[in-house]
Amino acid sequence: MHEMLPRLNTGVSDFPAIYRGRLETLQVNLGYLCNQQCQHCHVNAGPRRTEIMSDETIDLVLDFLQRSGVRSLDLTGGAPELNPGFRRLVSGARAMQVQVIDRCNLTVLLEPGHEELAGFLAAHGVDIVASLPCYLEENVDGQRGKGVFAGSIEALRRLNALGYGMPGSDLQLNLMYNPTGPFLPPPQAQLEEDYRRRLLDTHGIEFSNLYTLVNMPIARFGSMLVSKGEFGAYMRLLREAHCDDNLAHVMCRNLISIDWQGYAYDCDFNQMMQLPLATRRRVHLSEIDAARLEGYPIAVADHCFGCTAGQGSSCGGAFS
Repeated sequence: MHEMLPRLNTGVSDFPAIYRGRLETLQVNLGYLCNQQCQHCHVNAGPRRTEIMSDETIDLVLDFLQRSGVRSLDLTGGAPELNPGFRRLVSGARAMQVQVIDRCNLTVLLEPGHEELAGFLAAHGVDIVASLPCYLEENVDGQRGKGVFAGSIEALRRLNALGYGMPGSDLQLNLMYNPTGPFLPPPQAQLEEDYRRRLLDTHGIEFSNLYTLVNMPIARFGSMLVSKGEFGAYMRLLREAHCDDNLAHVMCRNLISIDWQGYAYDCDFNQMMQLPLATRRRVHLSEIDAARLEGYPIAVADHCFGCTAGQGSSCGGAFS
């Protein structure tokens, strides 16, 4: 991952200066362990990763939610559900009336020992953002591994049966698309229509919304670009598609990202690049006063152009 650092101008970048607004979302990476190993993964997650958040750090997350008043907890990984403390964290946050978002790869719901996980998520009103990079089997399996598409469809059917994504239901099932190569996503609204038609007609699947996400030129995807001699061209694509209007909506303005050890970053991508908050030193969650973050500068580098290219890109999809 660190071979990307010199290429992304992490010291001095011409990406526009941006500053924090009010903290609204705590995004927490529960560890890099995952039952999948995807080509585009900016976390380099996989079945052999051992980094996982401890019970003590989960306690700190719950304490921060209590004292900060932050109303949204965004859980990611790896597969966040593989952390043994996942259910305790979800239950604790929901008891505080905090919205919980589970960034789910879908196939984890089929893993041995997790047969009741979908029911648990439904019972606690957890919003699901589910990775499904295409509605075509060959594209998904090519990016995520053989059999992943079939497993994802089975998991989506289970979620639909619980009410997730169904018309009139409060259980949110949002799908996440990312390109299969070094290009930008198509318009989100148009692609959502295609997803709805194909998934319903072919598989009987319903969902709430589709989010499009730009592939970041870091970690596995960045290394693949370098190996194919496409890194420079992809960065030019992101720069040329930069839109100043998107700067007002980038997720880092209202979010902090916490790694599996409890250290804070401006976003999940900066976390993977080990770019600390603009203090230029690692800051632990136990040190953070949410109220004092507003107006604070955000650490930027060239990969940030991925969030402002085209329609814009964030954990909540495109901006326009």
